Order: sequence, then structure tokens, then C-alpha cells
Amino acid sequence: MPGKSGLGSRGNTGQPVLGAPSDVLDPYLPDNGNLGFRISRYDLELEYKVASNRLDGTAVLTATSLRELKRFTLDLAGSMSVQRVSVNAKRARYSHRRNKLTITPDTPVPPGGAMTITVRYHGSPRPIRGPWGEVGWEELTDGSLCANQPNGAASWFPCDDHPSAKAPYRISITTDSPYHALANGVLESKRVRAAQTTWVYEQVEPMPTYLASIQIGQYKQISLADKPFPVTGLIPSRLEENFGIDFGPQMDMISAFIEMFGPYPFPQYTVVVTDDELEIPIEAQSFSTFGANHCDGSRDADRLIAHELAHQWFGNSVTASRWRDIWLHEGFACYAEWLWSQRSGGRSADEWARHYYEKLDAEPVKVPLADPTPRKMFDDWVYKRGALTLHALRLRIGDGDFFALLRRWTEKYRYGSVTTEDFMSLAANHSSMPLKDLWDAWLFTPELPPFPTPS
Repeated sequence: MPGKSGLGSRGNTGQPVLGAPSDVLDPYLPDNGNLGFRISRYDLELEYKVASNRLDGTAVLTATSLRELKRFTLDLAGSMSVQRVSVNAKRARYSHRRNKLTITPDTPVPPGGAMTITVRYHGSPRPIRGPWGEVGWEELTDGSLCANQPNGAASWFPCDDHPSAKAPYRISITTDSPYHALANGVLESKRVRAAQTTWVYEQVEPMPTYLASIQIGQYKQISLADKPFPVTGLIPSRLEENFGIDFGPQMDMISAFIEMFGPYPFPQYTVVVTDDELEIPIEAQSFSTFGANHCDGSRDADRLIAHELAHQWFGNSVTASRWRDIWLHEGFACYAEWLWSQRSGGRSADEWARHYYEKLDAEPVKVPLADPTPRKMFDDWVYKRGALTLHALRLRIGDGDFFALLRRWTEKYRYGSVTTEDFMSLAANHSSMPLKDLWDAWLFTPELPPFPTPS
């Protein structure tokens, strides 16, 4: 799908990000993210009426101040109306303009002070428009979905909308009883009361806001496996036969990726297929969403299924600290497509690399992979050049060291935030020769290098 270099990886250093109000966390999305505090948990109590697209919410955010806070901000779309805000059980003044909720506590919060921020709100959620199209909460023909990447989370809950701001979640969603409601994490409880059902999910592993998601539809639940962890499908009944064909290889794919990338990072995995067609699949932490057009019995969506699954390791567990490093998500997931193709009897990774090298060579770009600019960060060349960069690295250091590096990467930074420099540093430990020329050519120079050859 669809930061200042001095900031580094905020999640790794633990250092507060401070500065004047004009400072930004990430110049790729200068209006998103917030300074002066860190959220350590989200508790969302949501009620959604499908027919009227009405969302009522209470968000309780547990946070710690990084400096004295006389006021602070959260990201929240203007389509949501705020009813009440409190900080540490005391009513707080607030203003809500330009997708920012500005909160003034009853008394200033001291440095290191604990905050419980409660926001009651409601509205008709709709996607947020931006350079990458519309992102966020979206109505389906009969239900809804969330596609937040990169800045759509604020369309349905108040948050610190920045990829390095990861936290655990508890999401309670109450909706009309004919509908299945899915959110991130493990289903803790399901309570039916008359015409409504409340679903409560606990997402223990830290999650960035753009991966938080709710999917609502009249779905049939299918079990694909119980071991080594539960894998399920949520699908329209009419697509059950096609689902068995298109997603039949899902468990073999999971086994292959565990072998190549290390242990699966979450307690379970769910595949959702909507009754509507979708232009592209959608990633979320612990599940992926596909359209009916990706489940037609043709097996044509194999690469997309592999791509979204790979994001559970690359993007969801190990998350880029800043959007300029998006190749750490998309390049890795794209290379996983090529690896699965070879494992399943299709073209080899090297054949795919040569195929896409020719395409990239025919359409040169003028910006480097490590800083593709905000408008281009989800362009297809980022995905393909990112995968080619990994292929070049694999040919340089050999298969043994390459896959050991990938497994160490997902282990060392499990549930953490990373930068390109983190990957370069770790790769140096798996190479017997310098890699500077490879990084300069593939990451930091816009021109396409010659096709890589084994060292």
C-alpha cells in the first residue's frame, strides 16, 4: 500500500522528543504525531451502528509526560465530535480543529507525570484524504473496514499517530448482532445482548496506530489450523469454495516464512475476505484483509497473500521509526513474494529480480530508496527496488548469512522500532566483507546500479 534524521529511532533510544511547537516528528507527515508525552496503552470502548455509520467511542489513553505539560495534542479527525475530555479524572478544556485535539489539563502535568486521558466522542467516521488517497475508516456495502496506513487512525480514535509510537491495546466493539466484529489481538470475550454483540480484543504486543483495525461484516469463520498457532478465515459464505482454493497454501506459506524469518510474532493470524472488491489488500497487526476479487478460485492472488503475511514480521512486529524507511516494510514483504514463488515451484527469486530490474531500468527514478519523498513512498518502485536491494545483499553475503541476518533482525527488534541504519549495522555482523559500496549504490544513490552478481 499506501523524520528528521536527528530523531533516530525514538523507540530504541528512549530519549524524549522535545522542541518548539513548530517541530515535527516526521517531515513525511508533518501534521501527525505529538510531542511531550508517550502513550503506553489504549483502551477503546466503541459502539458502531452499521446502517447509519454511527460511531460512539470512549478512548482511555494511559500516558507519561516527558516534560511539564500545560497543554498537549492528540490526532483526531474533524469528522469526530468530542463530547468530553478529562485528564486524571479531572475535566479538561479542549479545542478540536484541523484534525488536532488540543487538551489543557486542570493543572499542568509535571515531567514524568502519569496521565490517564479520557476522550468521549462520536460521529460518522470517514476516510481522511491525503496524497495517498483516502485512508482510515471506510464503509463497505454491508459493514466496514479500517485501512489506516499511513495516517488514517485518527479517522476513528484519538491517538498519537506516528509509526514509532507503539503501545498495547484493548479494543471493545459493540455492533449489530448479525455482524462479526474483528479487531487486533486475541478475542477475550463475546457478549450477546438482544440485538447487539460486544466483542473484546486484547492486543498485548505493542502496535503502531496505523496497524490498529476493526473489520465488521456478515462473515463465516473457518479454521485453517490450530497449531502452531490458530489461523482462521472470515469470509462471506458464498466464497467458501474459492477460499479453499486461493488460501489453501496458507499454512505451507506460514511454515516456510517461519523457517526463513523466525518464529511468527503474534498469538494468531486471521485472513478476512470482504464481500466487496478491494483495489489492494490491507495489512493490520495479526490479520490481513482481502477483497472478493482476491478470492476468485484462480490462485492469482498468491503473491499478495504472501506479501501481507510477511508484513507480520516486517512492518508489524519490526516497525520503521520513520516513514522514509518504508522500504524496511515493503521491500522485505516484496522479497518474501519472490521467496515464496521459488519455494512453491514458481519463478525463482533471481528470475523475479531480473524481471523487475529490467522494469526499473526502463523507468528511472530521481530519488534514493532510503529517502523516497512523501509522495513516492508507496510507489511500486520502492517495493521492487527494496526487494532488489535485499537480493543484492543475499548474493554478496551468501544464503547462510543472509537468512541468519533476517532471523536475527526479527529477533533483536521484535515489537520494536528500527531505521535503515539499524539494518546496515546488523548486516555488518553477518558479512565478512565491507558493505558500504552496496548500501551507497542501492539505498543512497537514485541511479539504478548494475544487476548484482554473486561475490
